[in-house]
Amino acid sequence: MQPRAWLPALLAAALSFAAGAQDNVRLPDMGSSAGALLSPQEADAYGASMLHQMRALNMVVDDPLLDAYINALGYRLVAASAEPKQKFTFFVVKDNEINAFAAPGGYIGVNAGLITTTADESELASVIAHEIGHITQNHLARAFEASRKATPLMALALLGAILAGAHSNGDAPIGILATGQGLLLQQQINFTRADEAEADRVGIQTLARAGFDPEAMADFFGRMLAALRPGGGEGDVPELLRTHPVTTSRISDAKARAHVIEEQTHPGAPRLAAGDTRWEDQLIPLPYVHDRDSLLAPRGGARPAAGASFYALMRERVRVLAAGDPRALAVYYAQNLDRTPGFDTVANRYGYALALSRSDRGAKAAETLRPLLQQDPDNLPLRLAMADAEANAGRRDAALAQYADMAADSPDNPAIALPYARALLADGKPEPARKAAALLKPLLDDSEDPNLYSTYGRACDVAGDVDRAAEAYADATYLSGHPEDALAQLRRLAAKPSLDYYTRARVDARIAELTPIVLELRRRGMRPDGDDQGRLTLRGG
Repeated sequence: MQPRAWLPALLAAALSFAAGAQDNVRLPDMGSSAGALLSPQEADAYGASMLHQMRALNMVVDDPLLDAYINALGYRLVAASAEPKQKFTFFVVKDNEINAFAAPGGYIGVNAGLITTTADESELASVIAHEIGHITQNHLARAFEASRKATPLMALALLGAILAGAHSNGDAPIGILATGQGLLLQQQINFTRADEAEADRVGIQTLARAGFDPEAMADFFGRMLAALRPGGGEGDVPELLRTHPVTTSRISDAKARAHVIEEQTHPGAPRLAAGDTRWEDQLIPLPYVHDRDSLLAPRGGARPAAGASFYALMRERVRVLAAGDPRALAVYYAQNLDRTPGFDTVANRYGYALALSRSDRGAKAAETLRPLLQQDPDNLPLRLAMADAEANAGRRDAALAQYADMAADSPDNPAIALPYARALLADGKPEPARKAAALLKPLLDDSEDPNLYSTYGRACDVAGDVDRAAEAYADATYLSGHPEDALAQLRRLAAKPSLDYYTRARVDARIAELTPIVLELRRRGMRPDGDDQGRLTLRGG
């Protein structure tokens, strides 16, 4: 039995507010309103807890360039949705299953396998728009109200225990998995057909308003359905079709809705494009968009390489960063570039270069990227890939010069600042470390990427600011899904008598914030298992 094969189903169960509690669990009667049962603050806390737990299990692709892209695409759709001011968080899941899911608090996970399977950006946007529709139409809240025997945190806590057990040895994980499957899947609350139809309808409207092809949703689901082998078993069905059941009538309905929307559009009128000034008017009031310009174009004025859209470059980036074996992926690119007609594209050569760098073949990666940059010297993804390749090849001075040029063109861009800081820290000297810390510090307030905090902590440590380093390491630990470890680190820091007033105030505030989270996890029976990985296991009854 392969425990990981159950992860998509378990995630779907938990994230659909599964009823996973024992029958003797009694919750207080708080009325019939789902909104009263689950406040926006609680929903956000549950969604954040899920994301952190997934990070602890290495299930999230944390990459600043991809994060900027998927959130730019997501918020372009949010701006055209029924709730343009609602907070959303979009992230890429390190899973090659074709799927996406919505979670409490506006958290939307998009599997790497979904991104790499889509044929164009409209198809990717169509699935994200559908998940946005589930949230804006309150489908999650309705499911929660129907599942009165369990809270989302119970489902998430049980999910965490199950997933953590899957990483342990012995027979116990199988028992935990079997119990969890029975509790979660038996009482799973799926979206109803009406919910799915409504998410389709509002998603197609959102697609059209955001400037995408409104027929893309029907086209993508139809392509997935057509790809199924006749007579195939359940294992042949993409996870997307198991969690979002698709029929020919549903595809026909989606196409009909798309046609109606297209007919209602003034003939000859172009769809709203990302560069249209009307986008600026829509995006100004969005409270959760810190850099409005990032939604309109790639930061730093970067343009897609000749013959490759920005989407195509990011699709290959996802393919490489989510791959378990970059060497095997480099072989895949090399063989297809040589043998497969039509495969030799800018995007695929970019993916090949990334796979080479991750296989410690930076010199070959730089050789691959050089002609691409000659065609489009201002392209940010290509420039970043070249700097990374130079650093990987040991040509540190060349890499630093390229990072510095990009940072000058696009200051405060995490996709540039993070690898630039890492390159500065390579020699372990205090002066470059102080420069690295200065690069990263302005980015911390608007980021939940643990890599930024851990690299900032390393920079402060090398520069001699050990107290600030300890704060940053604790934040990175918390964002990586280990709140109890983070709390312990902060308490050790607070015990130092040498802390200045401002540092002590920050640390005390963080302790006050994390303490109830850790107490709740303890109450739910989730405790660190004591190893250096900080995994979570189920304790007690």
